[in-house]
Amino acid sequence: MKAIALFSGGLDSTLAAKVILEQGIDVVTLHCLTPFCTCDKKGCGVDTRDMAKQLGIELKGAFLGEEYLSIVKNPKYGYGKNFNPCIDCRILILRKAKEVMKEYGASFIITGEVLGQRPKSQHKDALNIIEQESGLAGLIVRPLSAKLLAPTIPEKEGWVKRDRLLDICGRTRKPQIRLAHLFGIKNYPCAAGGCLLTDPAFCKRLKDLFDYGEFNLREIELLKIGRHFRLNPSFKLIVGRDEKENKKLIQLVQRNDVIFRAKELAGPTGIGKGIVDEHSKILSAQIIARYAHPNGAVKISVKVAHEEQEVVCVERKDQKELERLRI
Repeated sequence: MKAIALFSGGLDSTLAAKVILEQGIDVVTLHCLTPFCTCDKKGCGVDTRDMAKQLGIELKGAFLGEEYLSIVKNPKYGYGKNFNPCIDCRILILRKAKEVMKEYGASFIITGEVLGQRPKSQHKDALNIIEQESGLAGLIVRPLSAKLLAPTIPEKEGWVKRDRLLDICGRTRKPQIRLAHLFGIKNYPCAAGGCLLTDPAFCKRLKDLFDYGEFNLREIELLKIGRHFRLNPSFKLIVGRDEKENKKLIQLVQRNDVIFRAKELAGPTGIGKGIVDEHSKILSAQIIARYAHPNGAVKISVKVAHEEQEVVCVERKDQKELERLRI
């Protein structure tokens, strides 16, 4: 008997896989990444490989790209508090898990979902919708809350012993922490979410992109870095905050973008996107000048590279005006 476990590397998904492993069932973990994940970067610092290694099981990765963007733009079941399409997201991930289940010859899916933990996607009605829409009705075992839910096919068939499953409910993590201690699971991450779609500041930028920009993977990468300024409906400026972001911006430049840099002064790189006119060009240069190190200069020369290169000499933009333009 084999099962596929959805695996974030967090405590809940690790415990869910462990509970099933304890019943002698072979488990393969599936870690799905989206363009909005933060856990493998600077979010909660989770290392999925380390957690899978603790369990002694195989880790398979999958990236959900364009298909994920389609549900973010038009989620069938709506958003959570911000732009998080949690139910649609779960359906998409489980459809991927269904493909992997066939690939490995597995018989069912395991998830670390806890009843009542997340208001949008972890209540009984939402769980039922997710099962039906993913084509996995009766084949999703949720070991941490199974005793509070209807028996699944694996339980009815005796593949999984229901009496060895759990009845955890709500947002507290105390039962999970006790269970982790019992199983000897260490170095598990914090409970913080790992999705940018729940971040109000990021979602403000995303709304601006919905309203004025092209919604694609490259533009999503740009949303993650720098300071963003909406200068007019047709033009946006992105300004790097450090050398690493400056380099990243240059890597993401396209042919029609405008590049702004202070001449002969330390400062940021700026990327202008859209239709550049004289006003937006000067305003962008003033913003770049604001974040440059002026060395006492009243006016700062800024290099502008578009169809041709030029240098404009500008005063630094007032901080209050910057905040008005900032997304």
